[in-house]
Amino acid sequence: MAAGEFERRGWAKSFDMLVYVQISLQKVILLAGWVSPVFFAAVASHSSSQSPAQTPPVAATQAPVSQPAQAQAPNIPPSAGQAQRGGLSVVVLDPAHGGTDPGARGTGGIRESDLVLEFSDSVRRALEAQGFRVRQTRQGNDDPSLDDRSAMANAQRGTVFVTLHVSSTGLQGTVRVYTMTDFPAETNTTGMLSWDRAQAPFLELSRKLGDLVQGQLALQFKGSPSTVQVAAVRQLRTTAAPAIAVEVSSVTVDDRAALERMAPGVADAIARGVAAFRPVFEASPAAGTLP
Repeated sequence: MAAGEFERRGWAKSFDMLVYVQISLQKVILLAGWVSPVFFAAVASHSSSQSPAQTPPVAATQAPVSQPAQAQAPNIPPSAGQAQRGGLSVVVLDPAHGGTDPGARGTGGIRESDLVLEFSDSVRRALEAQGFRVRQTRQGNDDPSLDDRSAMANAQRGTVFVTLHVSSTGLQGTVRVYTMTDFPAETNTTGMLSWDRAQAPFLELSRKLGDLVQGQLALQFKGSPSTVQVAAVRQLRTTAAPAIAVEVSSVTVDDRAALERMAPGVADAIARGVAAFRPVFEASPAAGTLP
């Protein structure tokens, strides 16, 4: 899926979002070491405009993320989201699309949703070989909502989020990494972090992760950029952890096998990049906050 299509495809899932809204107040997340469960609360409305100002990494007292809801839940003090400092140990791996959403489609019946699921197997094995625990948003041909995918990462500590895509454009045989664009400035009077701005405190860390992974991909695949790019990727916006989108080009190849042969190199580059990011993450104040 091309970068320009990310946001448009995300809004096409607004029905999933509405259903998720109805049940979100019933969700309780029991954090390790906490005495009582914490409810996600709703705050801000959707905003699609972006500003050039970059948000710095979240401080160690970052407030918890509020999940979208129709009614306002009780506010939680900002310090309630603080977790014990820990290492980077979990990667939430998201094979995009699935179910009735095939993603980008090419000749010969090539479907993005099928390819990224195959790629995820290689990526999982490479990450596990680096000592990471991997949680996958889907295992088969289903299509979890965008918020369910983000929620899997937001419920973890010591986590990064990687969503896998295959584009319908771009130079064949290349791979690009994207992070979320900057968020517009907002005055927060609630002490809560909006679900739709969950990525904002993690933008700088996401870009450091993206550069490390993109650098590895450039070594593996000639013509790939050497640094991360930014795009309004809907899936990244609601993720409260360092988060990147990895996009392989492209479904327009004549031979599906050409894409399949890229899987080991993509997997190795992602795993090496995430492993190199581990000390960066652990040295950051964000390592002591709740994603």
